[in-house]
Amino acid sequence: MAGLCLALALSPTGRPVTLLERDAAPPDESADQAFFDWNRRGVGHLRHSHAFLARLRNLIKANHPVLLAQLLDAGAREIGFADMLPDGLKAEYRPEPGDADMAVLTSRRTTLEWVMRAYVETLPNVEIVSSALVRGLIVERPEPDQLRVAGVTGDLVGAPHEWRADVVIDAGGKTSQAIEMLIEAGAQVSEETEGCGILYYTRHYRLLPGLDEPPRTAPGTGDLGFIKYGLFPGDNRCFSITLAVPEIEMELRQSVVRPETFDRICAMFPGIAPWTDPARSEPISKVFGMGDLNSRWRSLAPPDQRAVQGFFAVGDSLIRTNPLYGRGCSFAAIEAHILARVLEDAADPSTRARLYDARVKAELTPYFDDMRSQDRAAIRRASNARDPAYKAPVRTRVLTSFVNDGVRIAVRSDIGLMRAALRDFHMIEPPGAWLKRPGAMAKVLGVWARGKRRNADLYPPSPGPGRREMMQTLGLGAEAAAG
Repeated sequence: MAGLCLALALSPTGRPVTLLERDAAPPDESADQAFFDWNRRGVGHLRHSHAFLARLRNLIKANHPVLLAQLLDAGAREIGFADMLPDGLKAEYRPEPGDADMAVLTSRRTTLEWVMRAYVETLPNVEIVSSALVRGLIVERPEPDQLRVAGVTGDLVGAPHEWRADVVIDAGGKTSQAIEMLIEAGAQVSEETEGCGILYYTRHYRLLPGLDEPPRTAPGTGDLGFIKYGLFPGDNRCFSITLAVPEIEMELRQSVVRPETFDRICAMFPGIAPWTDPARSEPISKVFGMGDLNSRWRSLAPPDQRAVQGFFAVGDSLIRTNPLYGRGCSFAAIEAHILARVLEDAADPSTRARLYDARVKAELTPYFDDMRSQDRAAIRRASNARDPAYKAPVRTRVLTSFVNDGVRIAVRSDIGLMRAALRDFHMIEPPGAWLKRPGAMAKVLGVWARGKRRNADLYPPSPGPGRREMMQTLGLGAEAAAG
């Protein structure tokens, strides 16, 4: 996906672009064939839930409107601002400028990539080479302490091959070893990393013939502390459910991969159960698991060190994010467009490396830091949920109440606040910026001050059972024995 985003960003510049793809070309018959038959060894998360936030959807709309039309023709869905409003706000909603740009583009990941790849292949200055496995970098030394990447070596359909280029970009994702190769060659690369604290589990379903999606009477996403869930409407009557389980919930992790357990869990969530009801839909996949979820930020131009020339990284090979926030593809697209501008703005290789590093940090650091802060808080909540005797400190209880009974309820009661919060969600504005505005904060504090009883009608339905109840129902752990 990062490579396709690069092609979309670089193609308008007229630069010749060659994408080296380790896997074979996709089947060309249908989105369903791509989902069931496309073998992607290089993309372990290919069949997990995916959606494009508005930031990425708007980049496609502005620069490649034909591609957006093709995605929609293939069955991808646009879920707009009005669709995300609680029922209590829909009656009073009046469109405002900018609302149309707050739309999630969602479908099966295979469909997104299948359509995007077909479109990229039509771009006159872009070539995609399939079954091209990169094994090494062509590294030159203009000076003893300077590294320049002049190309890559590898196998093309099993035979040794070499590709040389003025600029080499690593878009190989979380499993890429290109930066490790640079480090072995002597490059100075800074890195910070930490665990996200969760594992990901996804299963796909299709609505039965003649049946429609159920009414959205309860939220399709929820966070119970010991488990999170999300519903992703897809293309061609398909949808997927993703469950995120904390790393410390060992028994739950081991059980959720069983299809029957996955479905039993889904049946416990009011916002999910009507969708996965066997009378309405049927599973079309096994349960896909994904682990090794870490947040990671790398810099190829650390201060006081000579930057690597002719080499850039985009996507998960540069910055890895928790997929729970849906920002990975948007990060890759933003980085791709930053790089396209950098290549136009500067010719000197070292200047390019510094500019790219600085602009990526300026644009994406707020979102990365926000993600890590939320992940750390979630890890603490998951740990506390396992201790029946845990009692949160006063400060924690006050902050939790401010968020749950103030911010979230105020957003559900005010279209202006909902609009501001969703601009944050979609990466249109920096995270938390809306809440720092005096008018927004005053509204939140006013709602919070009214208290739970006076705001009772504004609360959404319970997202699901407590940990003890779920574990007893599933027959897991000490809770099951006690039950």
